[in-house]
Order: sequence, then C-alpha cells, then structure tokens
Amino acid sequence: QVQLVESGGGLVHPGGSLRLSCVASGFRFSAYAMTWYRQLPGKERDVVATISSDGADSMKGRFTISRDNTKNTVYLQMDNLKDEDTAVYYCSTFIWPRRYWGQGTQVTVSS
Repeated sequence: QVQLVESGGGLVHPGGSLRLSCVASGFRFSAYAMTWYRQLPGKERDVVATISSDGADSMKGRFTISRDNTKNTVYLQMDNLKDEDTAVYYCSTFIWPRRYWGQGTQVTVSS
C-alpha cells in the first residue's frame, strides 16, 4: 500500500533552516509528481511546492523542493524561516483516483 513518511520537523528560531524528508513506498516513486503542503493552525492545507517525476520543480522563494528517486525520497529545504511558517507539513502524491498523504511533521518557528 502507498505510504508516505515525513520527518525533519522541529523547533527552529526565526531565520533558521530545516530540511524535511518524505520517504515513499508502495508505488513507483519515480513516475509520480510529489507535493509538499502545509496547514497552518485553523487554516486549510496549502501547496508549498511541487516537483514533477523528472525533477522539474515549482520553487517558492525561501523553500526548495528536490527528490532522490534512488532513495524514494522527496525533500523540502526551508531557509530563512519566519514565525508564519509554523505549520504541519505534509507530503503528498496523486495516484489516480485519489490523493495520498503522509502523517505530517510539525514545524514551529519561534524565538
């Protein structure tokens, strides 16, 4: 079955960096786009960044998405973190007919 397991979250000071990882299993990872979402407290999940199966990414400023198809892993490098980046971060993929989610990893940015 499809499994997505995130790691790398934690507490970081403003201006700091974190790298999130998501290990995938149960499907042909190299064939699918992967997306990082985040959910702020009391808000809906929003897309942070997407990377296609061949590695083309949608970068959003301070965040960089990448993947290693040899390790079935997608990464999210987050730099110059701000208080408003505090959220639960999820990796996700769409395999027809549904979207799959990891369990999420908490990122807290606080001084």
